[in-house]
Amino acid sequence: MRRSLHLKLMLIMILLIVSLMVVVGAFLMNSVTRYYISDFYSRMASAFGQDNVDFVRDLQTATEGERRSDGAAMIETVLAAYGGMLGVDGRDRNYFVLDGVTGQYLAGSAPEPEGGMSVTPNITTAILGQPGYASSAAADYMDVAVPITRGEQPYIVYILDNRVTAQSLNREMFTLIIEASMLGLIISILLSVLLSKTMVSPLQRLTDGLEKAAEGDFSKKLEVTSNDEIGQLTDSFNAMAKRLQTTIAEVENERNKLDTLFLHMADGVVAFDRQRKVIHANPAAAQLLGLGFGPQDRYDRLFGGLFPFSQVAEADSHLSAQLTVAGRYLELLLAPFARANQGGVLVLIHDVTEQRTAEQTRKDFVANVSHELRTPLTNIKSYAETLADGVGDLPTATAQRFLGVILNESDRMIHILQDLLTLSKFDSGRSELRLTSFPFIRAVDDTYQAVLMEAQNHRHDLRLSMPPYLPFVVADRERVMQVMMNIVSNAIKYTPDGGRIVISAGASAGKVWMEVDDNGIGIPASDREHIFERFYRVDKARSRQSGGTGLGLAIAQEIMAQHKGQIFLVDKDEPGLTVRMELPIGGPGRGGSCEEE
Repeated sequence: MRRSLHLKLMLIMILLIVSLMVVVGAFLMNSVTRYYISDFYSRMASAFGQDNVDFVRDLQTATEGERRSDGAAMIETVLAAYGGMLGVDGRDRNYFVLDGVTGQYLAGSAPEPEGGMSVTPNITTAILGQPGYASSAAADYMDVAVPITRGEQPYIVYILDNRVTAQSLNREMFTLIIEASMLGLIISILLSVLLSKTMVSPLQRLTDGLEKAAEGDFSKKLEVTSNDEIGQLTDSFNAMAKRLQTTIAEVENERNKLDTLFLHMADGVVAFDRQRKVIHANPAAAQLLGLGFGPQDRYDRLFGGLFPFSQVAEADSHLSAQLTVAGRYLELLLAPFARANQGGVLVLIHDVTEQRTAEQTRKDFVANVSHELRTPLTNIKSYAETLADGVGDLPTATAQRFLGVILNESDRMIHILQDLLTLSKFDSGRSELRLTSFPFIRAVDDTYQAVLMEAQNHRHDLRLSMPPYLPFVVADRERVMQVMMNIVSNAIKYTPDGGRIVISAGASAGKVWMEVDDNGIGIPASDREHIFERFYRVDKARSRQSGGTGLGLAIAQEIMAQHKGQIFLVDKDEPGLTVRMELPIGGPGRGGSCEEE
């Protein structure tokens, strides 16, 4: 741009100077020629006019007895006397005395030209008796022919100027014009350089700024060097660049937010263009659908079995569908989208597996609770009705046995409700831990002593194996004891009489642990992953006979989770079951009071 505009400015200046000098030169040269011609004829008219009657009279007055040749000589003498007035110099301007009839040369300030005098239009006019003052700018001479009658003899006074002086002036004028033109060219070049600095340089800076702006760089602010239109344009560009930079930053920020949301959102999103090709797909969509998107993936292959593409693209609202992939329940929302002259179909994929599982769990929970409560309620109603119908007829021992059954079933219902209330508190987060620091070895020993008599009633061989010292642990002692009692009580219940149960404890890697190993009936492999679920029982009939509700291990797992510990089954080759619980020595890291026991 710099070279192009600079060259244009230079050419304009050169053409301007050349044109001006040509016009001025032509005007001056023409003016000089016209002035010289006008001056010549004005002087001649004045010389031969009424203002110089003495000169004309001297030309016309003849002496007595004057002959023709003498008359021409006398006229020459008069013309020589008045040569200054006529401007005759004998070189470029001369006077001639011609015969008034034939126009032949008689005398003059210069010899007769070779080949004789040329008869010009003015001479012809003078021969006819009229003064000849006609002029022609195209001719290379100027002449005046005045008829003179001297005595009775006709003569012609002829003044001839070869215009050498005018031509010399024109040549000098032309040389001056050429010199002035060269100076003008030099000045035009200097002016073009100056203009390029004052005009092209700011425009070049604007061009550089626009090029950087086109590349996305709006950080450079252009310097405003003047208050003219270019300066205002530069200032406007700076304001525009700043506004664009702010706008692009805001758009980029919003795009980053959308990209982050699109990338990390749990729901899957897949977008198809009008050609049914995948144009966007987030990682969640690939994970939920179990595939990696590629150029070969099109709408027809992925979702063509649900709705035709045209139906979704022309729909006024979204369409819903359900899909099952690898055991997951997916809910799909398909909707058209438009952007300028483009558009396509957007598919939103929502994983509802957890909702369905939770709904099924809720239904199972309600069914289990209803079932668990229905049995004791049925027993209570049956025995109460029997007592009511047989008042006074039933033996006292029978009535007392019936009342015992009613009390036992009532206790069983209360136990179920207490367990449900405990789980409800865990689920709602309303169950707070009362953290204390206590010796873990004492808690294990207290558990052993608490169940020893019950184990002996079943003729079990109950053993305790642990080191002489275990570290103190920060936990809710009552809750931890509840878990321990649940594990040991289950081992006693589900081990046939005369079995072997070993309680062991220890510490390692910042944790304390307790294991309960028995040689009882154990748990089948198919049921091991479900034993911590609520109301789950391997042998439902035997569990009810032993008073179990199927909530003990679920509660134990919740308690251990609150303590950041864990409870799990340990694989073993021998018959029976091994349950292990682990607690962090430093506690769960939650707030609350911590008392030293």
